[in-house]
Amino acid sequence: MSATADAAASPVSAAAGIRGVLRVTPFRRLWYSTFLSSLGDWLGLLATTALAASLATGYSQQSFALGGVLLVRLLPAMVLGPVAGVFADRFNRRYTMVISDLIRFALFLTIPLAHLVVSADRTLWWLYVVTFFIECVSLFWLPAKDASVPNLVRRDQIEAANQLGLITTYGITPVLGALLFAALARITDALAKHLSFFKANPTNLALYFNAATFLVGALVVYFIKEISGSRGRGAPGTQPTLRSLAREAGQFLRTSRLLRGLIIGISGAFAAGGAVIGAGRFFVSSLGGGDAAYGVLFGAVFVGLGLGMAFGPRFAREVSRRRLFGLSIVASGSCLALTAVMPLIWLAVIFVVLLGFGAGNGYLAAVTLLGTEIDDQIRGRVFAILQTLIRVVLILSLAVVPFLVGAIGTTDITIGALDITVDGTRIVLFAAGLLAMGTGVLAYRYMDDKHHVSIWVDLVTSLRGDSTARRRLHSGGVFVAFEGGEGSGKSTQIGLLAASLTEVGLPVRITREPGATALGEQIRALVLHREESISPRAEALLFAADRAHHVTTVIRPSLDAGCVVLTDRYVDSSLAYQGAGRDLTMDEVRRISRWATDNLRPDLTILLDIDVEIGLARATRSAQADKLEAESVAFHQRVRQAFRTLAESSPDRYLVLDASLPPEELARQILVQVQRLLPARPHSVGSSPTATGEGTVMA
Repeated sequence: MSATADAAASPVSAAAGIRGVLRVTPFRRLWYSTFLSSLGDWLGLLATTALAASLATGYSQQSFALGGVLLVRLLPAMVLGPVAGVFADRFNRRYTMVISDLIRFALFLTIPLAHLVVSADRTLWWLYVVTFFIECVSLFWLPAKDASVPNLVRRDQIEAANQLGLITTYGITPVLGALLFAALARITDALAKHLSFFKANPTNLALYFNAATFLVGALVVYFIKEISGSRGRGAPGTQPTLRSLAREAGQFLRTSRLLRGLIIGISGAFAAGGAVIGAGRFFVSSLGGGDAAYGVLFGAVFVGLGLGMAFGPRFAREVSRRRLFGLSIVASGSCLALTAVMPLIWLAVIFVVLLGFGAGNGYLAAVTLLGTEIDDQIRGRVFAILQTLIRVVLILSLAVVPFLVGAIGTTDITIGALDITVDGTRIVLFAAGLLAMGTGVLAYRYMDDKHHVSIWVDLVTSLRGDSTARRRLHSGGVFVAFEGGEGSGKSTQIGLLAASLTEVGLPVRITREPGATALGEQIRALVLHREESISPRAEALLFAADRAHHVTTVIRPSLDAGCVVLTDRYVDSSLAYQGAGRDLTMDEVRRISRWATDNLRPDLTILLDIDVEIGLARATRSAQADKLEAESVAFHQRVRQAFRTLAESSPDRYLVLDASLPPEELARQILVQVQRLLPARPHSVGSSPTATGEGTVMA
């Protein structure tokens, strides 16, 4: 794993990350509430649109009734969105969510009750009024919920928590809501054969069930004591006014490049999304498809969204989320532009899935950035601003696109003997794709936090899982491990290499295992110089404990600071000495070491290979042998063979040298190999020192 990996990126799989956040009791309860609220929203959308259509007569009236329900669901955000965000930052978020759910429960309950006592026309108007107020209340619930998530989990769990929430909202509950609505409709049909009440009120059962989801959700949130307002705990006299909070949010908008990038990218993405929704039916017709094809194309968007939210982070795990957001928008825009020129429906569906994949990945990156980089005191307002922006952009896009399609009409293009008819939907969709690509590029430029690293190289190394290359790109640190049997001359070669690197001003950190830290010295004395014997498993664990502390306190900080770290022994010594020499399995030792080091691997491992007898004679010439040096020749033969096997299995990571060669020749070959790993510098290694200063050797 990269030493400088993005804070939001996780080294574990998506499934493991989701399991981890679900073990956090407060978050798990919030997820239950999110699930119920989202299920209620989707079920409510289906039930209210179905009711609106049933209350109107004639095709045109039914279309207007359905469109009216959708319109009033979007309009409140234009008025109350920013106010709701200020409210979420000013008042207790738990109470805000509970009261909002109770109000939504009561409002949804009035719809079927009104259907029982008033005429169809009045019921339709009441449906519009209630839907408007339900959306107003939802605007207060959403930022309170979103702003609470980062306070319930660790920082490294925020992406997994957002991932689960978005998959639930856009992947699981839409499907469950549709299935539940269908099931309730079948139950209603069955009951209508025996009870006239259900025949006259076919959607009421679904509406009652929908209201119940919000009542249960309110009860769940009420018992999540960990949710509260970031400012709500202060004394009443010291609490800021709503107006001052609004001014603070405006100031943040003007000064934050992150938020400006998010606003630009999200605006372009949802404008393109609105174009897909607004022109999708006409586009399918231009390809010769009907309602079924339109349903498939519409569903493909949600399939792509779900896949992007679930699996997108795995493909670009170590790419900065700031970069990933803009790249995802560009990718979605490219797919939309390609969709516009597809001649067949099935090809268009493929690119729509890819479009959704990019959009889902980008939206997850945006929500994660808001959770990790926006202070809790302003987070509710920022979430509300973006949610308002999304709704406003969608409204404008849905309103403008049909008129643009109609105004453009169809255009006949003649190229030689070929006559091509281009309809307005393709032109509008292609233009929307270009718009999304442009806003994605702008968002990337505003938010890019790795200007010195090529984005192409960044992506390639991430997709390859090459964490060592990514570390060198981002910090300049290089990690070299020296391995070999006793008396192979590792210390001598480390000293010669450090001197060469220091001559050109490179910072060098010399270290060793075990014993590089105070704790390591105690472990070294225990495993190498104490008289009592230690069992092989205990010995392996002690070496792993030293290594874990060594990596955390010495190696990683030095790499992050751009040092060249030279270590005398690392993981491969444990594999050779404890895995082969002690007859433990290498897989056991490897698992322990990977966990201890958080999978940090050297950029280069230099194996100084030497005949066992010669090496032992060197090692014992000037000092008393330690426990390992005093082992039998057969033990050291197994160790030497293990080192050779490891080198043969990873030739790209190893430099194997004959340690019996003169030290100067070995040093020359090592320097040549290490030089290839170093970042570009104005002076090559081996030249005279630079005029800007000397290097630093830290032991």
